[in-house]
Amino acid sequence: MGSLTGRVALITGGTRGIGLEIARAFLNEGARVTVASRRQDGVDAAVAALDAVAPGMVRGEACHVGDPDALAALFEGFDARGEIVDVLVNNAGTNPHFGPMLTITPAAWRKTLAVNLEGPFEASRHVAQRVIAAGQRASIINVSSVFGMKGAPMQGAYAMSKAALVSLTQTLAAEWGGAGIRVNALAPGLVETRLAAAIVHNDAARALFTDRAPAGRYAQPEEIAPAAVFLASDASSFVTGHTLVVDGGWSVV
Repeated sequence: MGSLTGRVALITGGTRGIGLEIARAFLNEGARVTVASRRQDGVDAAVAALDAVAPGMVRGEACHVGDPDALAALFEGFDARGEIVDVLVNNAGTNPHFGPMLTITPAAWRKTLAVNLEGPFEASRHVAQRVIAAGQRASIINVSSVFGMKGAPMQGAYAMSKAALVSLTQTLAAEWGGAGIRVNALAPGLVETRLAAAIVHNDAARALFTDRAPAGRYAQPEEIAPAAVFLASDASSFVTGHTLVVDGGWSVV
């Protein structure tokens, strides 16, 4: 306990699922946490729940991470409070198209890339600019997916955006390592979240994961959070440019 004491963390998509559990874990480790999500009602509910974990250590911001202006305003808020984010979790994600790539609309394609790739890049750049100017260090964690490690028919745009996120992780780690900024990725397997509900609640689709994975099941969001704590903390001080797969062994068989 206390491995993140004194750290200022921002978690996008932090109001439910994996993001919410990462926020909870970070608070338990002593961090000050801001959760960001698009809907204000979701932000308010998450803050109320998390404040019970660590009173006064959590705040929330409504922010659409696919909107560069909204992200800029979010970081201007940190500037106004005299805070520098030194732990960033790019967790917000979307998957608006389930089907063949031939049928995806331009709007769905643009939305997928805006939220899953462009948003993490812009948020990471905001963090890096401020950390470098202050002479501090930081840890950036990009939440990718096992679908970013191989082809994913019927979820092509989502998989491509997550694969690009792995590449972004490696590039930023190489460019920013000398400035004391570590950049890593998490690649969860099937986790019971709203985004994965179509798979979790479909017997045939779910079996493609649970029958193949040595663990024989899908994960709960709280099982992903400890990996994020590891990557955020000094326990991983010599780890950067890495993608940590948390999938119950699904990708190795």
